[in-house]
Amino acid sequence: MAVRPDPKYGAWIREAVARFEGPLALYATRLLGDAESARDVVQDTFLRLCSQERATIGDHLAEWLFTVCRNRALDVLRKEHRMTQLSDEQVNQCLSLSPGPLEAAESHDLGARVLSLLETLPPNQREVLRLKFQNGFSYQEISRISGHSVSNVGYLIHAGIKTLRGQLFDGQPVEARA
Repeated sequence: MAVRPDPKYGAWIREAVARFEGPLALYATRLLGDAESARDVVQDTFLRLCSQERATIGDHLAEWLFTVCRNRALDVLRKEHRMTQLSDEQVNQCLSLSPGPLEAAESHDLGARVLSLLETLPPNQREVLRLKFQNGFSYQEISRISGHSVSNVGYLIHAGIKTLRGQLFDGQPVEARA
């Protein structure tokens, strides 16, 4: 007699796909620099989720998905022996503009500048900054996803922000910027 799958498990998988497919695709695209490869990595991530017991993942679904996605993306990069950067077109597609035209233009220019400057940071700083500010993970979650210690995650985020702030404001002191 065949064992029927738990219908709640299927619903859990569908909810995970609905909630995390977009953020995982964006994360993988930024790691790989290629949307097609990123889609494959995300698909493989969800296939691996289907083979896991829900109880083993527990309340750490987001961390588990991002960790598996990251590891698969790094496998692809190792296999290809290359890293590519985002094109200006890809950067512009990632920006969301909802305010008025003037604010939208200013926001777009600032966002494009920040993303451009982000590419000048070392890869480990870029990764933790994206996990923190684009995906909203805590230091602990970033630690588990990236394999860095929590204190190293804090250092990498601090160093990255400090470098970006210095580059963004051309080294002007805080008082001079106002």
